[in-house]
Amino acid sequence: MQILVMSDTHGDSNVIEKVRGFYPNIDAVIHCGDSELPFSHKTLEGMKKVRGNCDIDKAFPDEVVFDLEDATIFATHGHLFNVKTSILSLSYRAKEVNAQIACFGHSHVLGAEMIDDVLFLNPGSLLKPRGRKEKSFALVEVEDTYFEVKFFTDDNSCISTHKFMRK
Repeated sequence: MQILVMSDTHGDSNVIEKVRGFYPNIDAVIHCGDSELPFSHKTLEGMKKVRGNCDIDKAFPDEVVFDLEDATIFATHGHLFNVKTSILSLSYRAKEVNAQIACFGHSHVLGAEMIDDVLFLNPGSLLKPRGRKEKSFALVEVEDTYFEVKFFTDDNSCISTHKFMRK
């Protein structure tokens, strides 16, 4: 099973469409907020999407929790959990909803780490990256015994690959 994760596109619907076009048969697409598009925008159709601090449309939920095969996925933007300071609050919420994967944005800094059997994933930003020059998104492969996270540039060049064992 594969999940495409993006965040912080800040009004650029073209980059969302471009990235989705790389993976037309993906199992799920998550936008972790700050799309700055209306909730019902055609570019966001069929996505799991949340409200970021720059999203005006109140139709966006603050978080989504859903199951995909044997994994529970939690997605939020991160500003309500102060992720620029620490992911401790986010980790508490991930545990509350029994998530195996917690996706978030807000900081524009890509990263993935496994903490207490939860994969925390920030895909970076497809518009204004921080900490590196490449605009980025993530692809998560969910297997029975591991998660594999690949980070890509906006032209679908692989930046890095990370494998995390599941319990």
